[in-house]
Amino acid sequence: MWQPIFTAPADRDIELAVIDQEGTHALVFACRRIPGGWMRVANRERLDVRPTHWREWGSPRAFQALMASKSGL
Repeated sequence: MWQPIFTAPADRDIELAVIDQEGTHALVFACRRIPGGWMRVANRERLDVRPTHWREWGSPRAFQALMASKSGL
């Protein structure tokens, strides 16, 4: 279940929902809150995103999105 972004934890991997030029969508990689923003967990890259919601990483939907991104769908 999606939670408001202001409640996002800083101590674990989460999935973010963002709004960009293509609309609203979930990022297909695990993210983590860091001081002043967000990072991609896999490579510790700082992200330029403004998420609106979050949910636990590893939820069934997050896993499906990850598999789809790897298969090119």
